[in-house]
Amino acid sequence: MENKKTILITGVAGLIGSRLADWIIENKPEYNVVGIDDLSGGFIENVHPNVKFYQLGLVDGAINDVFNAHKIDYVYHFAAYAAEGLSPFIRAYNYDNNLKSTARIVNECIKHDVKRLIFTSTLAVYGHGLGGIFDETQQQSPIDPYGVAKYACEMDIQIAGEQHGLDWCIIRPHNVYGVKQNFYDKYRNVLGIWMYQHLNNEPMTIFGDGEQTRAFSFIDDSIEPLFNAAVRPEASNEIINLGGIEEISIKDANKMLCKVIGEDIEVQHLEGRHEVKHAIPTYQKSVDILGFKYKTSMYNGLTQMWEWAKKQPMRDRFVWSEYELDKGMYSFWKNETKEINK
Repeated sequence: MENKKTILITGVAGLIGSRLADWIIENKPEYNVVGIDDLSGGFIENVHPNVKFYQLGLVDGAINDVFNAHKIDYVYHFAAYAAEGLSPFIRAYNYDNNLKSTARIVNECIKHDVKRLIFTSTLAVYGHGLGGIFDETQQQSPIDPYGVAKYACEMDIQIAGEQHGLDWCIIRPHNVYGVKQNFYDKYRNVLGIWMYQHLNNEPMTIFGDGEQTRAFSFIDDSIEPLFNAAVRPEASNEIINLGGIEEISIKDANKMLCKVIGEDIEVQHLEGRHEVKHAIPTYQKSVDILGFKYKTSMYNGLTQMWEWAKKQPMRDRFVWSEYELDKGMYSFWKNETKEINK
């Protein structure tokens, strides 16, 4: 097909990036997909064979070469290291990986007159919010360096819009899970962490009392709305929460997964972390603008992910070889084997 439009996805080997690329290739033949990933948190097996793939880091890689090689119409910037709890101990890495890389993407979008930049931020920008309910109009007040980095990215993108005419849409997803998630990283994605622990005959771990509440988001429900964030005129220059609406405590989420697995599983409570106690977003804006529909219950989503996870190869777990700060480090991370496995 001639005159195809081209979509660039950063983080294309991760959960959100790979699944969106799959969907576009299977459902929107009028688009080409170009993908960038350094494979530090995603896997090449996740990348659809029809993606024009570049293995590059965004902090110091030659991303300008990618933009020069293709006429990019839309950019999805998903690449990030989303470890809120760990971010106070890897500050410099956090800001390089999340803020500096985003600045480079914004520069290229401006230079090459990209039609729209779609940036995935996070509910972490809200901090504690107003009683745990997060609305897009609230003042942001993040409580960890990850949330600070993402909020800074949001502000920079909006400035780029005001000063350079960059069209943007900022999406704030939350607790996304599903098929193709990296469940080998011990610092993020609690549902995947539990699956990895069980598959390796380890007890499942919960920080604190487990009364923290979240709304988990099954990736399949968010894919088409993410596509709409690029192509719908009404999504221009909008900030939108996107994802699940079912509030559940961490303790009850763990019980649900154990029910899906069908076994009586040992659970170990660890010391509490510095974290938001309750994080529940409003979602009406995603319905009105992006056409979001909550289709998949958490039980059904966990069932699909677990059936997939059981079939995955057992890779070595990613462990940081050295933290930037040890002071104040939680005991469950401080005493671990200091070896990076990839």
